[in-house]
Amino acid sequence: MLKEVTSDNRGKAPALPISAAPSAGFFPQGLEFNAPARGPWNIVHMAMLIPELRQIYICAQGCLRGVILTAAEMNALDRMSWVSVSESDVFDGTMEQKVIDGVSDIICRLDRKPRAVMVVLSCIHFFAGCDFEMILDELRQRYPEIGFTDGYMNPTMRKTMAPDIRMRVQNYSLIGKLPADERSVGIIGNDFETDSESELVKIIKGAGLTLKDLTLCKTYDEYLAMGDISLAVTTMPTGFTAGKILAERLGIDQLHLPTCYEPDKIQEQLDRLCERLGTVCPDLSKERQEAENALKNACERIGDIPVAIDATAVPRPFELAALLHKNGANVRHIVADAVSADEAEAFEYLRENQPDLLIHPTAGADMYYAASEAAEKTLAIGQKSAYYFAADNFVNIVLGGGLYGFTGLRKLAEMITDAYDTPKDRRKVIQHKGFGCESCL
Repeated sequence: MLKEVTSDNRGKAPALPISAAPSAGFFPQGLEFNAPARGPWNIVHMAMLIPELRQIYICAQGCLRGVILTAAEMNALDRMSWVSVSESDVFDGTMEQKVIDGVSDIICRLDRKPRAVMVVLSCIHFFAGCDFEMILDELRQRYPEIGFTDGYMNPTMRKTMAPDIRMRVQNYSLIGKLPADERSVGIIGNDFETDSESELVKIIKGAGLTLKDLTLCKTYDEYLAMGDISLAVTTMPTGFTAGKILAERLGIDQLHLPTCYEPDKIQEQLDRLCERLGTVCPDLSKERQEAENALKNACERIGDIPVAIDATAVPRPFELAALLHKNGANVRHIVADAVSADEAEAFEYLRENQPDLLIHPTAGADMYYAASEAAEKTLAIGQKSAYYFAADNFVNIVLGGGLYGFTGLRKLAEMITDAYDTPKDRRKVIQHKGFGCESCL
């Protein structure tokens, strides 16, 4: 018997008033629509952060198409190889050997052997009970001079550890424990370099410490040298698990200082950093005032224009929405599937003070109709909200964009003002795959 997979409001984009929204998941899972906003990174972009690493994907041809095109578009095909899985491989008992032979054949054909290889298996291997550890053990014996690690292109893992979170974990899997250097601190789990002008970076460097970050590594040796850090700092929710697992392996502490937007919370995070580093927190009243002034000026500049924020742009969309509302902005839409516990206070504020604010799913099938329904000029923060609300006035940012602290809040406010003053070519900008990555388009 066929079952309806779309909502009862088929043909209309789903919208849930925040006053009626539950505090857990907002929308039932089902058929999805992948909006053509291509800035958020996928697992190929993330693994490319490891210098001198070659990715080798083992999967069916249909799946290979996406990862190969990602590498091609970012001009990185010289660091990508693949092995195609056929139907017979699934049941003839040779799956593991074909992976080993395929990877070995690729390595032998290269003019120069890579320093490291990430072998990425797909869901079909795990359905078939493939022994991944045996594969890696054999490859390590054949090529002891190469660092091998495991990668996963397995969407069925979303209920346990999502592929993007797992890839961030694997990005640090080749780093071995070195004697800890008490003067060395690592920022772990980010896709983008943390803004060098942020208070976070300035405090660490101002304390005379060496800051290490995967996004800053230019060579594989620099990457391996991250094994001497004495503290793993994480700032993004998607990077928390990577920091936790690396810290456990290295036997060091993790300090989670999540990116936030409320000035009091920003100060609290920076105080925690200084306490952990054993240093006095500098007077940041000037930076705070500049951020608050920039935010006030931005909200005055944009006036009553409806504002839409999406969860692919900033890690705390509800907190940012509440802050903008407090400064007079007309926040009307949030594109998000859930609210984090860290945003509970902001969520309740919006329920009480902006009850008509509408929540929309990030990938619900009926969001396909959103752009055609957009009837009024909207200022969007994020690529998905720019697409869904047909907004050429938008802040082009993904996953926080490396902004942090008071300086990050000031720069975000300035980006909002610029988005209002300077419309973008929405179609051209959001089709660039992998925000911040090189593109052949």
